[in-house]
Amino acid sequence: MLEELKNRVWRLNLGLPKNNLVTMTSGNVSARDPATGLVVIKPSGVLYEEMQPSDLVVVDLQGRVVEGHLAPSVDTATHLYIYRHRRDVNGVVHTHSPYATSFAAAGRPIPVCLTAIADEFGGPVPVGPYASVGGEETGKVVVGHIGAGPAILVKNHGVFTVGPTPEAAFKAAVMVEDVARTVHLALALGEPEILPPHEVERAHERYRRHYGQQRS
Repeated sequence: MLEELKNRVWRLNLGLPKNNLVTMTSGNVSARDPATGLVVIKPSGVLYEEMQPSDLVVVDLQGRVVEGHLAPSVDTATHLYIYRHRRDVNGVVHTHSPYATSFAAAGRPIPVCLTAIADEFGGPVPVGPYASVGGEETGKVVVGHIGAGPAILVKNHGVFTVGPTPEAAFKAAVMVEDVARTVHLALALGEPEILPPHEVERAHERYRRHYGQQRS
């Protein structure tokens, strides 16, 4: 079932430790199949280097296991809440990447003081309030506070990113950690200067419309 999607999600999950976004068994990537509404998600507590595509779990939007021999991620309820309330989202990534999560620990958004932040996120990366881990409460924080961007920090917890595809959500997760590291270093030197709103809007629109190979 959903073999092609399982392979995509498996490869993206393996990309989390490769990009230093997780340690041991923490974090997860999931994807929704638009045709069936079913969700493929990482199994709980399985080491990335030992995980195979066949270990991924298929669940429906109510959390019932449709296929899989392992228990799904403990964050499954969070992912499913996001999918049920964001029809435009078909990929969700959760990490505890250190620089971004340091902002979450402090309850601080990542300010839009870099062109890369303006390009990718269209504004600061917001921080939502603390929520109990492992249930819909965290999903409610994500949906209620993420705004129009693809990323949010959940206070005292970590990073959640979303996208129209799991690959887009994964890219956002990598970018969040990259810009968080730079801003963290800048804060050691002083207070970074925030880009003016009109320049953030211009940069984000240019990036959205013209970055990469455009189809004619």
